[in-house]
Amino acid sequence: MLTQAKPIAIAAHALAVTRTFNAPRDLVWKAWSEADRLAQWWGPKGCKLDVAKLEFRPGGVFHYSMLMPDGATTWWGRFVYREIVKPERIVFVSSFSDAKGGIARAPFDPTWPLEVHNILTLSEHDGKTMLELHGAPVNPSAEERVSFEGLFDCMQQGYGGTFDQLDEHLAKT
Repeated sequence: MLTQAKPIAIAAHALAVTRTFNAPRDLVWKAWSEADRLAQWWGPKGCKLDVAKLEFRPGGVFHYSMLMPDGATTWWGRFVYREIVKPERIVFVSSFSDAKGGIARAPFDPTWPLEVHNILTLSEHDGKTMLELHGAPVNPSAEERVSFEGLFDCMQQGYGGTFDQLDEHLAKT
């Protein structure tokens, strides 16, 4: 069963990203829920993604590596899925990780929050899908909160590039 329906609050200082895709919601859902599709678009532009594990269910894990554009550096990440309501909502906690899937500090900032709680919603209107993503740190220290909020513009740009790749993937399917 893919649902655990219960309301989850969005933090006051959350990152908010909205994007509309010229694709039906079911197709956008598949792009988020299938390993072969995720590998084609998730992550920063110029990175090669490898899916180590995808258990798309509440309590399941998406564990992945990203080979950075320099061809020598690898970053690891993971999602732990908290709630899945097909095809409209995915709630997950994201973090950087090590190769074994343990939580790790971000390679770019020692004060980046260890975990970020994300709420992704998909709604369809006239054959197009609107994606809304809200993310906020889980139990951050004051330093981690400042670090997270200080990179809102950078994260907007990063998600913009990632969602450009999703847009290209959806256009090919």
